[in-house]
Amino acid sequence: MSKRFPIHPPHPERNCWGCDRYCKASDMLCGNGSNRTQHPIETLGPDWAEVLGMAPATSPADTEGPRGPEAKPTPSAASGRS
Repeated sequence: MSKRFPIHPPHPERNCWGCDRYCKASDMLCGNGSNRTQHPIETLGPDWAEVLGMAPATSPADTEGPRGPEAKPTPSAASGRS
């Protein structure tokens, strides 16, 4: 069974992403060549999964709602009076 492929790994440059082993870049075991295979986040950017149609276009910021003073209703707005 294959491992889950991480969408946003913390340090993608440290691993080879060419097979399910995810070897360290300095110690590749699979013989995948002399260069490591880059993670898509390194070549396509942080929204790579959306670009390839693998993940929904939502992020934690999209689901948390607005923050700060603009998110809190004022007493006059809550009661309907000015």
